[in-house]
Amino acid sequence: MKLTLRHALALLSSMLLWSMAGHAQVRIDMDHDWRFRTDATDAGIAADWPRATPAETRLVDVPHTWNIGKDDDYEGVAWYFKSFTVPASMLASHVELHFGATFYRSRVWVNGTEVGGHEGGHTAYALDIGRQLRAGENRIAVRLDNRPGEATIPGYAMRQLASGSVWYDWWHYGGIVRDVWLTVSDHALIRRQRIASKLGGDAASVSSQVFVENVDGADGSYSVTASIVDPDGKTVAQAQQNVSAKAGQAATATLAVTLPHPQLWNVGDARLYQWVTELHAADGSVLDSRSDTFGLRDIAIRDRRLYVNGKPVRLSGVSRHEDSPWEGLAESAGTIRRDWSDMAALHTTLTRPVHYPQNDEVLDFADRHGILLVPEIPVWQFSEAQLKNPRLLALAKHMMREMIEQDGNHASIFAWSVCNESDASLPGGRAYVDAMAALIRDIDPGRYVTYADADISSKPWKEAPVMHDVDFIMANAYFGSWSGSGNDVEAWLDFVDRTYPDKMVIISEFGYPGVFSHDSVSADKARSDNLLQQMDAFQKRSFIAGAIFWTYQDYKSHRNLWPGQTEGYVDHGLVDENRQRRPSYGIYEARNQALSVTTQWRVDAGGLRGFQATVSGYPATHLPSYPMLGYVAHWRAIDDRGQELAHGDEALRDLSQPIRFEGAWQAAGKGAAVHLAVDVTRPDGVRAGGVVSDYHPLNIGSDPFLPNKDEQP
Repeated sequence: MKLTLRHALALLSSMLLWSMAGHAQVRIDMDHDWRFRTDATDAGIAADWPRATPAETRLVDVPHTWNIGKDDDYEGVAWYFKSFTVPASMLASHVELHFGATFYRSRVWVNGTEVGGHEGGHTAYALDIGRQLRAGENRIAVRLDNRPGEATIPGYAMRQLASGSVWYDWWHYGGIVRDVWLTVSDHALIRRQRIASKLGGDAASVSSQVFVENVDGADGSYSVTASIVDPDGKTVAQAQQNVSAKAGQAATATLAVTLPHPQLWNVGDARLYQWVTELHAADGSVLDSRSDTFGLRDIAIRDRRLYVNGKPVRLSGVSRHEDSPWEGLAESAGTIRRDWSDMAALHTTLTRPVHYPQNDEVLDFADRHGILLVPEIPVWQFSEAQLKNPRLLALAKHMMREMIEQDGNHASIFAWSVCNESDASLPGGRAYVDAMAALIRDIDPGRYVTYADADISSKPWKEAPVMHDVDFIMANAYFGSWSGSGNDVEAWLDFVDRTYPDKMVIISEFGYPGVFSHDSVSADKARSDNLLQQMDAFQKRSFIAGAIFWTYQDYKSHRNLWPGQTEGYVDHGLVDENRQRRPSYGIYEARNQALSVTTQWRVDAGGLRGFQATVSGYPATHLPSYPMLGYVAHWRAIDDRGQELAHGDEALRDLSQPIRFEGAWQAAGKGAAVHLAVDVTRPDGVRAGGVVSDYHPLNIGSDPFLPNKDEQP
């Protein structure tokens, strides 16, 4: 249950006139009415800001970043302050303060007492603040520092030292960049649950490890129950287990069920189940509950091919930074959904999606729309010395563990990436990759491990033993710019094939940066030509399982800018920073459709009477290609006066074979022109392809079906 602070405290005041026992955990929204100011001299602690809010603060809501507006390029320390009221009856409960993410290093005080902190800008954390609360007014102070170092993640890109610029290639958005909330619990809570599934025959085995924490001063015995809800909203299984935990300690309950005739999660066709867990006290009252969605699917790499539910797939997509001129990293759900809906319209079925852990809204969208993800921690352009640093390795492991524990139930995630464009080919870098891979295989053995590498495409091409240590290769390949001539891609692909004959490859980045052209218009023309050439080259090699275009939108940076600029938006996207589409957007969209639609006109002596359409999915040799089940074709015919002649829908149950259907109407007249639109949508309603056709009267002869020569994608 999620409430605003004002409504929650009113509710709590009435509820807490008696004991909280028997009430499930309450979540209280804390996003509003914070005070903010920068601290350029880092004097806040000495000036006692943890206890007293300084002058010259400004009112903000979170999520918030200070790097928009007057503090655009501010790097250093800044503070957030918030006051709130607590009823006396709440003091007997267990209260935690949660941050969805704060960038980068935080320290947190409640009523002048430091309660903890966190390092890392993209994962959630919680702090126990119950002992620091008092009846009446309370105060939170948060000190944040967004300065990078050689052992921060992200941090100085020391591989770039010779260039004179070691800044990472996106903006340093400091702030409380995701939601803040309180949770109020009694006796015990569910810290998290880890769902695992396995398909076998016509059934699925599903289990959940439920991590219970006793927050009482006395030992406790509890009952953990689970209800599993199928994609149609029907409860299809239940489970129960008793568990005990000593005072202040944790315990784990494992619940398992078998689901007959499972509905499978698939590429572009996401069927999601829900696992609802409740924690009960000995008297049966509900202490806490948690609900997670999961998908039943089998993802495997065999013979250098990617298989989803036993079918080979070849996928494509675009990467996207969490960045915009209006929100920066502190993105709202609306911005995320808008961008990702546009990426779905670009037929994105695979993406990295970028260099750091993602907002829950991103992962939920991918889950619902059947998009495969390879999330990554932001180890970008690190040198061997950095990768060998024990402190950095420990921090990387901590970040990876946080990301996996936070996001591991998402059906969209099929692999984890441990770094990007770093010195992994050197001995110290290989040791880093192997250590990270060992951690992931220990805590999440059902998923694959990889990293994104740029050395593989840099001349002179040479074998890197570390490539044999990961489950598949992710290659950043910018032929036509950083990697060399666009025509070099064919020879490079042959080299990769010879050198790593047992490895599947995903092109984790390709594209065309604007700085290689004179202006944005000519850059986008080159970008369009480049993406077509490169996609065609990748398609010829069956071991290329996917290709990810860099990027969806232009993003803010100090690097890769037009000459003379020291900050700005990198010209690299299919849309600009304001989401205005470039011509390359349409070219990319057309090239990445996984099906084709053709039409023929049906005419007789009375004139045009209808059409015949053929919808075909592309074969497994095509990039992209994947099974398409349950699609629908929607068509509409309009005459030259703008009047609708007819419309209809046609179910396309399985596009592994071409499907032909017809549409008809009363004759429009011998001299009439007709506009026909055919759109094919996926089960989730996203457009998968289609054509627009225009009929013009002509001498038809004796053939009742005329090929349509005016089709436009």
